[in-house]
Amino acid sequence: MNMITRIESETGDNKPGVSERLRRMPLWQRGSLVALPVVLVAAGLSIASKDAPAAMAAPPPPVVTVANPLVRDVNEWDDYVGRFEPSRAVEVRPRVSGAIIGVHFTDGAIVQKGQLLFTIDQRPFAAALAEARAGLASAESDLALARSDLGRAERLVSVEAVSKSDVERLQARVRAAGAAVSAAQARVRSRALDMEFTQVRAPIAGRISDRRVDPGNLVAAGEGQGGSLLTTINALDPIYFTFDGSEALFLKTKRAKETGAQASPVEIRLQDETDYKWKGKLDFTDNGLDPKSGTIRGRAVLSNPGMFLTPGMFGNMRLSAGGTTQALMVPDTAIQTDQARKLVLTVGKDGTVAPKPVTLGPVVDGLRIVRSGLTAQDKVVISGTQFAAPGGKVNPKPGKIAPTATSQAPALTAPVTGEATFAR
Repeated sequence: MNMITRIESETGDNKPGVSERLRRMPLWQRGSLVALPVVLVAAGLSIASKDAPAAMAAPPPPVVTVANPLVRDVNEWDDYVGRFEPSRAVEVRPRVSGAIIGVHFTDGAIVQKGQLLFTIDQRPFAAALAEARAGLASAESDLALARSDLGRAERLVSVEAVSKSDVERLQARVRAAGAAVSAAQARVRSRALDMEFTQVRAPIAGRISDRRVDPGNLVAAGEGQGGSLLTTINALDPIYFTFDGSEALFLKTKRAKETGAQASPVEIRLQDETDYKWKGKLDFTDNGLDPKSGTIRGRAVLSNPGMFLTPGMFGNMRLSAGGTTQALMVPDTAIQTDQARKLVLTVGKDGTVAPKPVTLGPVVDGLRIVRSGLTAQDKVVISGTQFAAPGGKVNPKPGKIAPTATSQAPALTAPVTGEATFAR
């Protein structure tokens, strides 16, 4: 007979398994085993909730510094670049030909009008003058004789001792002798001028160049390039400053003149200067624009009593762009950029940040001129702009806008060249 026999483990262990033991436990024990983990988890969560910090409160609005735009009277300028030119320039050439026998100036000196510069050998011209004077004396003698003959003939004509035709011939002779005297006098004046021209004098006052001809050389008189060049003289007081301006700036100047504006003042700074110390005024603009470059030539005139300014020197010029005007100014650091727009952050009465598009002008002592977009009553964020978000809330703190002295640009110096040795 087949019987089902329970198979024992090889080890002979007859202990029931975990599942068998759980099955044999009373119901209340099995419930406690299930509830214990739940209680432990709940206790842990309760402890964790006691140790956790309270939920974070909303942060206070950031603090920014605000101020009203600074209202100041300013002069706006347009910048140009140009060079100095003499107000008058003369090429000194001889008016008579001859040999140079004397030079009476120092190269590069300041000369006055009428000052003697060169002397040409006068002997040939003195002889010609003496000859002309002799011819004048002869012509005057002929005139005197002709007048004497005419007088005698006029006394005899009344007694019919002389014919009327003879008297007319004598009258013609007197007139011819008078004309000869006039011609002789003109020759004397011409020869006297030649004598005077042997002394070459300065036609204008100014700084003279070096001599182009030394004593002993022959010079030729003539017009333009036909005459020998002796030297040149530049008039430096006053002196001109010439520059090229754009069509837009030319139009702005024309519009200002139509409104009755006075001659625009100019200020010029030299290459090694940090401020605009040379003052003048605009006195000339050309009669047309260059169609190739779209610019027009302008000229300013400056006083130069010390003859320091020299033709050919380079300079930076600024031209007044409309006189004194009232402008709103904010720190240049307060200007924000939004793509192609320039913005200024303002704060309303409720502390809300609002950006305002603005039109800007130049910078003066660290302050940017605002041409439009702001009013004098606006509260502009001047510090803490990185914390001010458009549309957000801020805590405004009053501040003040003031110009800041900018450091002067270093003076330009000549490039270091040559060499040096220790003094012995």
